[in-house]
Amino acid sequence: MKKNNIALLSFFAAVIFSSHSVFAVITPVGLWKTIDEDTNKAKSYVRITQSNGLLSGQVEKILNPKKQEDRCSECDADQKDQLILGMTIITDVKPEDDGVWGGGEILDPTNGKTYTVQLTPQNEGETLEVRGYIGFFYRNQYWERVE
Repeated sequence: MKKNNIALLSFFAAVIFSSHSVFAVITPVGLWKTIDEDTNKAKSYVRITQSNGLLSGQVEKILNPKKQEDRCSECDADQKDQLILGMTIITDVKPEDDGVWGGGEILDPTNGKTYTVQLTPQNEGETLEVRGYIGFFYRNQYWERVE
C-alpha cells in the first residue's frame, strides 16, 4: 500500500514539475514587429520593457526608410512634433488577469490619438494582440515577436 502511495505521489510530482512552464506567465516584454491592421504590412519595431511592475513601449526602428524623420504632428503637449523614432508610445501597463495586461495607454503617432490599451500575448508569446480603445470603440493589431 505504501509503495503505491509513493508511486502515485512521484507521478503527480513529475506531472506538476514537467508542466511548470504551462503555468508560467507570458509577458509582453520584448521586441515586437508592428503590423498595420489595414495593409497587413510591417511598420516598425517597438521594444516593450518593464520597470517597477509597469510596462512601457518605445519605437526602436521604423522599417520604411522614407519615414525615418516623421514627427508626431497631430500629438498633444510635449509629444507635439517629436520624432516618432525613439518615442514612447505605450505607458503604465500592468498585469490584470488571465495573461492580459492593461490599464495603461497607447499612442498612435500617425494620428496623435491616445487609447486605453490591452496587451494579450498569444501563440505561446509569439504574437501580441494590441487592443486600443476609447469607450466602446476599439482597434486591434497583432504584433509579431522579434526577440
